Amino acid sequence: MSSNVSRRVVLRGTAAAAAGVALLATGARAADHSGHTTDHTGHGGHGTGPAAFDEVYKGRRITGKPVTSGHEAHHGGFAVTIDGKELHVMQNADGSWISVINHYQVFDEPLSLTRAAVDALRGATLVPIAMN
Repeated sequence: MSSNVSRRVVLRGTAAAAAGVALLATGARAADHSGHTTDHTGHGGHGTGPAAFDEVYKGRRITGKPVTSGHEAHHGGFAVTIDGKELHVMQNADGSWISVINHYQVFDEPLSLTRAAVDALRGATLVPIAMN
């Protein structure tokens, strides 16, 4: 066995360790249900939902509002736009939010999600997804 360890082996081990830590953190977050009730009857009355917003963030007009019809109603009941163009958002089962821009990053509410999408766009125009 060689005592010389290649950079590739070290990087592979580091990547595997980082992936393991990420999985453990995700599992710990999923296992933390403090404050949640076990009664899920109705599923429609989970409080008032996220607050509507209409503001200019870094020069972009961002809006968000609750909706009860259309395809937005099936993904958390909230519609978000950046400069008048729809940002597709979805509420996860645990109450967190994701978007097509930040699909692997979760947010507690649509306002912070929309601001992060503006940051990620870096001035680029949002192109809405065609919903067939």
